[in-house]
Amino acid sequence: MWAAAGVVTLGFLIALETAARHYNVPGPISTQVRELVVPPKSGALLYAGMALMMVVLTRRERFIALGTAIGIDVVFLLVRWAAGIKVTEGHPFGNGAWWVVLGFGVVALTRRTGAERVLLLKGVGLGLLLVAGRKAGDTWLHITSKAHPTVLDQYVATADHALGSPSWLAGRIVEATGVVGFNVLDFVYGQLAVAAVLVALYQLRGVAAERRFPRHHLVRTFLVIGLLGPGIYMIFPVVGPVYAYGTGNEHWDAISLWWSDPPRTEPWALANLWPEIPPPADGPQPMPFDGITPRNCMPSLHTAWAVAIFIHTRNGQRALRFAGTFWLIATLTATLGFGYHYGVDLVAGVVFTLTIEAALRALERGWDRSGTLLVAHGILVFAALLVSYRYLPVQMAGHPWVAGPLVILAMASVIYGYVRTVNRWDPKAAPAPRPEPQPEMV
Repeated sequence: MWAAAGVVTLGFLIALETAARHYNVPGPISTQVRELVVPPKSGALLYAGMALMMVVLTRRERFIALGTAIGIDVVFLLVRWAAGIKVTEGHPFGNGAWWVVLGFGVVALTRRTGAERVLLLKGVGLGLLLVAGRKAGDTWLHITSKAHPTVLDQYVATADHALGSPSWLAGRIVEATGVVGFNVLDFVYGQLAVAAVLVALYQLRGVAAERRFPRHHLVRTFLVIGLLGPGIYMIFPVVGPVYAYGTGNEHWDAISLWWSDPPRTEPWALANLWPEIPPPADGPQPMPFDGITPRNCMPSLHTAWAVAIFIHTRNGQRALRFAGTFWLIATLTATLGFGYHYGVDLVAGVVFTLTIEAALRALERGWDRSGTLLVAHGILVFAALLVSYRYLPVQMAGHPWVAGPLVILAMASVIYGYVRTVNRWDPKAAPAPRPEPQPEMV
């Protein structure tokens, strides 16, 4: 299975690299090769990939790996300083982590045998998949902006009236919180991948001792979400309210400390309405948009990934459960409050994640009637939501007290079905036997 997954992943990356060259955008393979030398776009991502790889290492090997990565980064820093090379884009660190991950791949092939080789290759593959998934996602976002000159934001914004246009409400709330609220949400939104890696490391903490991976963990769900989600972007291209109905919103400049390049789409926005005035709810039609802004709104993958983190922290310690809940609430608030998503995107993202999680769990334990029905129900609800947003938005906006509850009930039915089915699947701890009363000498 791991070999088949590797072949499929490599084929997908090659196809994506070819498509990227057709659209004259950076491809995932060439980007990863370049980052062996040039400053990486995200050094933290490369160190996160190395951290996932290190779950299969002993404590001594982890110390060596981390020290080697830092040492290589120091050498790169000194060489760039001596050559007078200034890092203007990306991070000045991360190359060392990337070299270490690839180095352990070579070690697995040349110095390990049998089960130890397989285990180390799985660890290296996990780190490579995290980085490759991120690079493939970046490339795919470039392709969506080139492949779809028109977007469907007017349809989604109209359908969103059924939920009360929550992005407009959340945008005003975030604006009212000022610098503190904005930057806390900005941090949570931007560090979602780091939170996922921390949860994954908790789930995989026993791999080095047990010499095997658990059958299901967060990384699997994350990767499948990242693989399938962008395909929906191509079917339902949407850029989001801050782009389609805003002009970069100059008020963000006054309260943001961390955004150096807020979105500015004045020539393409329908009007400067977000977050003050909800858009009209009649006559939606496809609208042309620039060739730069990613069409990455439907479904909300940030919501999908935050829901996955929430699910996978339910069996953890109390602090981990609290962190998963906080990250979910803060991510939902940020996706709406920053104008990146409409409310109906979030509903679609929740259904999308639960369906994928149900399918992966069913695959892990063996398909049965309950798993098949749950996955089929999730797919049906997700498809019905997209069809409604596209072909019934005016009717949804005209009857919000009917359409809104129906949308929420559809999502709730998937949540209820998932919780009930998975609770039946999870093994229950046997109660501790009560000691039998023993006769005593009188």
